[in-house]
Amino acid sequence: MHKAERLPVHRGPAAWNSILPAEPASPQLEGDISVDVAIVGGGFAGLSAARRLRLNDPQIRVAVLEAGPLADGASGRNSGFMIDLPHDIQSEDYAGKGVSADRKMIGLNRAAIDFARSAVEEYGINPAFFDPLGKINGAASGTGHALNVSYAEHLKHLGEDSEMLDARDMHEVTGSRHYTSGLFTPGTVLLQPAGYIRSVAAGLRRDGIQVFERSPVATIDKSGQSWELSTTKGRVRAGKVIMANNGHLESFGFARKRLMHVFLYASMTAELDDAALSKLGGRSRWGVTPSDPMGTTMRRIDTAQGGNRIVTRTCASYLPGMVPSEAGVERAAKVHRRKFADRFPTIADVPMEYSWAGHLCLSWNGVAVMRELESGLFSACCDNGLGTVRSTLTGIAAADLLLGRHSEISAHFLAEAEPPKLIPSPFAEIGANLYFRWKEWQAREE
Repeated sequence: MHKAERLPVHRGPAAWNSILPAEPASPQLEGDISVDVAIVGGGFAGLSAARRLRLNDPQIRVAVLEAGPLADGASGRNSGFMIDLPHDIQSEDYAGKGVSADRKMIGLNRAAIDFARSAVEEYGINPAFFDPLGKINGAASGTGHALNVSYAEHLKHLGEDSEMLDARDMHEVTGSRHYTSGLFTPGTVLLQPAGYIRSVAAGLRRDGIQVFERSPVATIDKSGQSWELSTTKGRVRAGKVIMANNGHLESFGFARKRLMHVFLYASMTAELDDAALSKLGGRSRWGVTPSDPMGTTMRRIDTAQGGNRIVTRTCASYLPGMVPSEAGVERAAKVHRRKFADRFPTIADVPMEYSWAGHLCLSWNGVAVMRELESGLFSACCDNGLGTVRSTLTGIAAADLLLGRHSEISAHFLAEAEPPKLIPSPFAEIGANLYFRWKEWQAREE
C-alpha cells in the first residue's frame, strides 16, 4: 500500500481561478466505482493523460481525481506561459543542453502546444484562454541585455526567429519605461491557465471521462490484478493508475529525496479602472519573462481573461516539506509591490488584490519522472518549472506508455536518467535558499 504522507497545502488564492465566473458545484467522488484507468491529479498532466487515453481508445473508462477544486492547485498558480523554445530556468540565459538537444525539445514543446490547441478547437474553448501572442524577454540593464543577445545568438544557431526590441518598443508594448530592451519570440502561447484547465475538464466530461474534484487520494493499494484508491468519501478500483501529481509523487513514497520542491510567489492587481488604464498605456495583453531567470515575470491581461490586471511574479523558496508559509507570501508580496512600482510608477498606488505561492517540482539533472513505477502504476511528474508544456508532455507520454503505444514523446522521457539523490536537509534547504537570495539580488534590476 502507498499511503499519502501529506496532501497539497496552498497559501493565498489561485488568482487565475478566482477572477473567473464561479462555476456550478462539480462532482466529488462519493461511493465506489470501477474504471480501466485512474489518474491522480487534475492539472495539465492529468487532464492531458485522460484526453490522450480517450483519443487512442474511445472505449476506455477513465476517472480523474483532483485533491481540491480544479485549477486551485499549481495549474491555477503559474504565469500562464506555454513556451516552445528552450527555457532552462537553471541556466543563465534559458539556453538548454546544446543545439541538438534543444532542437529535439523544441519539437516536443510544439507537440504539446499543438495538443493543447487541438483541445481548444475540439471543445470550443474560449480563444482568450489560449492566445498565441508570443512573449518578450525583458531587460532593464546592460547585463540583462547581454543575456538576451547571448540567447538570441543561440536561437539563431537553432534556426529560430527572434526580434530585438529597443526601449521605445518596450514602452509601446508594456507602457513601462523600466525596460531598456527586449527579445521577442513568437511561438509562446499566453494562457488563462485556470480557464484552460476548467474548459478541458468540461470537454472531457462531455466525452464520458469522469473528473472528480475535492477528492484527495489517501491510499493506493494493489489488490490482485487491479489497484484500489481510497478518497475521503469513496473508492476507485482501476486496472491501471497514472500518478499525475507532480511533486506529491514523493508524498506516496516514490522518488524520495530526489525531487526539489520550490515555491514561486506572485501577486495580481485589482481591476485597473479607466484612469489607471489611461495612465498606463501599452497593449491590453502581453507577457514579459526576465532576461535573467531569477528576475521578475510580468503579465498584463484584459477583460476576456478575467479583467484588466497585471501579474507580478518573483521570489523563490526551497521547501522540502512542500508547505509554504503565510509569512513567505507576505514577504514576497512586499517585493512585488516594489517591483510593480519600479515598472509602473504612474499607477504605483493600484492595490494588489491577490498574492499566492505556487509549487514547482524540479530534479537536479532536469529530468522528469515518467515511467512505470510498479506493474500497472505509472507516473507523469516533475515538471522542472515548465508546468504547462512539460506536464502536458509527461501526461501524453504516460498515457502512451500505459497503452503500449510507442511515441516520440514517451521515448524521450524513457531515455532520461533517474533524478539523482539530493543533499540531506537541512543543509540543502539552507544552501538553496541562500543561493536563491543571492541570485535574486544579482537579478534585482531585472
